[in-house]
Amino acid sequence: MKMISTPRKPAFALTVLILFGLGQSGLFAGGTKDRGAAGASASAVDKAPVTILVAAAASLEYSYVQELIPRFRQKYPWITVEGVYDSSGRLQTQIEQGLEADVFMSAATRQMDNLVTGNFIPADSVKPLLQNKLVLIKPKGTTTAVTGFQNITEAKTIAFGDPKTTPAGQYAQEAFTKLGNWDAVQKKLSMGNNVTEVLNWVAQGSAEVGIVYATDAAINKDVEVITELPEGLLSTKVIYPIGRLAAAPHPEEAQLFIDFLASDAGLTVFKNYGFAANN
Repeated sequence: MKMISTPRKPAFALTVLILFGLGQSGLFAGGTKDRGAAGASASAVDKAPVTILVAAAASLEYSYVQELIPRFRQKYPWITVEGVYDSSGRLQTQIEQGLEADVFMSAATRQMDNLVTGNFIPADSVKPLLQNKLVLIKPKGTTTAVTGFQNITEAKTIAFGDPKTTPAGQYAQEAFTKLGNWDAVQKKLSMGNNVTEVLNWVAQGSAEVGIVYATDAAINKDVEVITELPEGLLSTKVIYPIGRLAAAPHPEEAQLFIDFLASDAGLTVFKNYGFAANN
């Protein structure tokens, strides 16, 4: 007797049925349990790519580049943040001359106030976010007769930022004027364009002592701190304000960046780099 064989269904059809069943029950990847994550990813992918420009004081570059910007990008993957880092005074001038920045963060209130007065930054967008301190430094492992700001003129060479453009230089000039040794300091002074330049000079031994922010000294293994600037020598604290430009090309994304920096997560990163929240 001749046997009649029954046609076999293709194997892939059975596989499809199994996978479909698992998907419906939420046990297979892409099922109900993962729909929220998939939806969030789709939402981010749907966003048009945007690049914002942040003008920030040179002393902020390390924290921005190493942690803050990468973390912000993880949260808002469609937003690219580019930075311009320099002295606050030089950045103020660039903004006044047409720099198309979205956000400005200064190492002092003076430059921010000037831009608010000039209608470059809305006053209601400004947050006095951080505090910092000035320190006197020397190249690591070297000896100097200088023990503080009072006897700084015992050094052969002194370096700090140009008071005309750098907040650190302005603070230093104010302190030495109050101490009564500003004229003597100027005779031995080399003025940098920003604190990063001054930090490098001291690290390389081009200056016997220098004045930078505590956050800058903390990240360079080739310098050591002699002392902090004593309280009472400055009329105001060293405040870092942040604000959104009135003509920001991308105001919504700029505000997201500002809010991120002011969040608990952002402030925690700043604290890890030696800044203090300005509460």
